[in-house]
Amino acid sequence: MHIPTDIFDISNSEEFQAKALEIFRYQYTHNEVYREFCELLNKYPSAVKSVEEIPFLPIEFFKTHKVISTNNPSEITFSSSGTTGQTTSKHYVTDLSIYETSFREGFSLYYGDIQDYAILALLPSYLEREGSSLIYMVEDLIKTSENPHSGFYLNDLDKLVEKLNLLEEQGQKTLLIGVSFALLDLAEKFPMALKHTVIMETGGMKGRRKEMIRAELHGILKKAFDVEKIHSEYGMTELLSQAYSTGNGIFECPPWMKILIRDPEDALSLLPGGKSGGINVIDLANINSCSFIATQDLGKDLGDGKTEILGRFDNSDIRGCNLLIL
Repeated sequence: MHIPTDIFDISNSEEFQAKALEIFRYQYTHNEVYREFCELLNKYPSAVKSVEEIPFLPIEFFKTHKVISTNNPSEITFSSSGTTGQTTSKHYVTDLSIYETSFREGFSLYYGDIQDYAILALLPSYLEREGSSLIYMVEDLIKTSENPHSGFYLNDLDKLVEKLNLLEEQGQKTLLIGVSFALLDLAEKFPMALKHTVIMETGGMKGRRKEMIRAELHGILKKAFDVEKIHSEYGMTELLSQAYSTGNGIFECPPWMKILIRDPEDALSLLPGGKSGGINVIDLANINSCSFIATQDLGKDLGDGKTEILGRFDNSDIRGCNLLIL
């Protein structure tokens, strides 16, 4: 099935709908875990005529099953972060080139040419473990930027501040991507005015600080760095695509990804625009695992392809590369 490249050529909702239905039929046939789930719901390809009728696999299945739609061997296994004793999600990726195309094209869609930027990464909790899909992405962006100043800063805030000051003096367009608790540490110890730097948080306190709502976090960061907006990235171990927010927690997806809102009281029903509920994600880059995932996050459809991410369900784990709880 020749899907991997043409999903990145999708240009309108009709093409998305057609490709999503094609991938649904493919995964129903080739993904044993997903097929069994669909059959339990009495959902069969012959009866599924629209994206809204496609069953969404609960994200927890990535913790308990090998969710895969191909016999090809894995090139890499991404795993979620978790505290000791927690079961972590595993995403078996059989074609890394799909992931690379997805995050490279997704980034350029919202931020332009990666080579215009110096990429500074403040992701200590991710760097300290194996199998982070976020680290894989950021490593690639650093390399692709070809900027000698791009790099990771584990816990060396002094060195990071020195670099930020240098890049600001040079007027260099810079992306500072960081986990929330580390950005807060930086804000408290080294407040500074950043005129040429985009600050992007990837969510998560990782147990290092108390959880706070996004508006509070962004308020602190905006004040400390004298910027109008804080950007955000919405991704997770179980996805190969990312949604981005250029401010206010309002996210947009690339053309091969879509967020739908489900009824929190009835997991099989979708809600109309303007309502808040559980987030279902269609990620067509997940061709070799499962493209239809019911997450544990809460959101609101604002229309026009925009989604406000509100947090996560109370009883779900605090997971990596994700969001602040409400």
